[in-house]
Amino acid sequence: MPAVPAPIGFAEAFRFWLKLGFVSFGGPAGQIAIMHAELVERRRWISEARFLHALNYCMLLPGPEAQQLATYIGWLMHKTWGGIVAGALFVLPSLFILVGLSWVYLRFGDVPVVAGIFYGIKPAVTALVLHAAHRIGTRALKNGWMWGIAAAAFVAIFALQVPFPAIVIAAALAGWLGSRVAPQLFAPGGSHGDAQKRYGPALIDDDTPTPPHARFTRGRLATVLLAGLALWGLAMGALMAVQGWHATLAQMGWFFTKAALMTFGGAYAVLPYVYQGAVEQHRWVTATQMIDGLALGETTPGPLIMVVAFVGFVGGWAKQVLGPEALFLGGALAAAVVTFFTFLPSFVFILAGGPLVEATHGRLGFTAPLTAVTAAVVGVILNLALFFAYHVLWPQGFGGSFDVIAAVIAASAAVALFRFGIGVLPLLGGCAVVGLAVTVLLR
Repeated sequence: MPAVPAPIGFAEAFRFWLKLGFVSFGGPAGQIAIMHAELVERRRWISEARFLHALNYCMLLPGPEAQQLATYIGWLMHKTWGGIVAGALFVLPSLFILVGLSWVYLRFGDVPVVAGIFYGIKPAVTALVLHAAHRIGTRALKNGWMWGIAAAAFVAIFALQVPFPAIVIAAALAGWLGSRVAPQLFAPGGSHGDAQKRYGPALIDDDTPTPPHARFTRGRLATVLLAGLALWGLAMGALMAVQGWHATLAQMGWFFTKAALMTFGGAYAVLPYVYQGAVEQHRWVTATQMIDGLALGETTPGPLIMVVAFVGFVGGWAKQVLGPEALFLGGALAAAVVTFFTFLPSFVFILAGGPLVEATHGRLGFTAPLTAVTAAVVGVILNLALFFAYHVLWPQGFGGSFDVIAAVIAASAAVALFRFGIGVLPLLGGCAVVGLAVTVLLR
């Protein structure tokens, strides 16, 4: 039997979280798998049961569950600063990379090589979104009620243009009512690992007592909530004082605060809401730029919701938030503002709710509303796939020509995903090469 691992110092944990921020590709499933392999199996910093218990809580929350899980484990090991460091390092590498890529996109996007790469990537993104709808649907649509909720959500957003937050609220209400009428139909559709394995004694094991800093007290809960509200208020107040409430940065802060509270079901679920606000309402980005931003988000480490950093950078550049002489700095500032307001709620949820979770190591209840919301998300993501397909296959609208080559790339990408299970990065890389080759040959 292996020995219990030695206590982990803050510096060693810092190095691990920094490394994780640069290698966390593959979306939430891949990121959670990396953390499980490193923290549960290899390093044995936390046991399987405690890992899954934390993950179950994170799955209930709006926001990126993998980033929240890293925050939770960092907090459990090294108190508040451990959680802040773990969660921040999960995001910051992606932010810096996306700022650089966004600048390249805006500065050189019309160069034939860059245009060709994006020509191949866009159809692949359409296939990825469709695959996400299928992947979530196979887990969420377990009965006729769930299918009905998904269909209603699709009709609401596709035909009636109902705002995404209203769909989430309606689905949650349906789940709450359904749990009282037919609770067996609204039970969670599976868990992350029903058969738990043992990998040897862990630093935080099944029977390890909850450390003092992780025990629930009303005073600590109030302190965390007030601190979170104060940080939000100070940041928003500073933006309003400098540029005013109706200025771009303040509007970005307010909009992405709301978006952060709507990210049930992952980044794909909230993208229609981001599209409605960023493209149609505020006009920070165009529809084409939104697709390109998602492509960039797919190719970088960190949560996919980091696509909002691209939206912020492009919007800050387009609106010249720091003037026409400082386009890059304005874009970078807007990207940082958007990232701050998007992820602040995630830190508050973990630091405030963690002690409540640690108070019981049993299964969490009250999942019926989330189950219904997840079903609605399937319909919303399907609408997003159709939206992307329209802009990729008919770039000039239905009145223009149909792009046969883009359709072939999209169909090939779908086959690669559904039939052969190819990874995201190889898929995007292959499609980028095809798009570049087509562009060069057709010039």
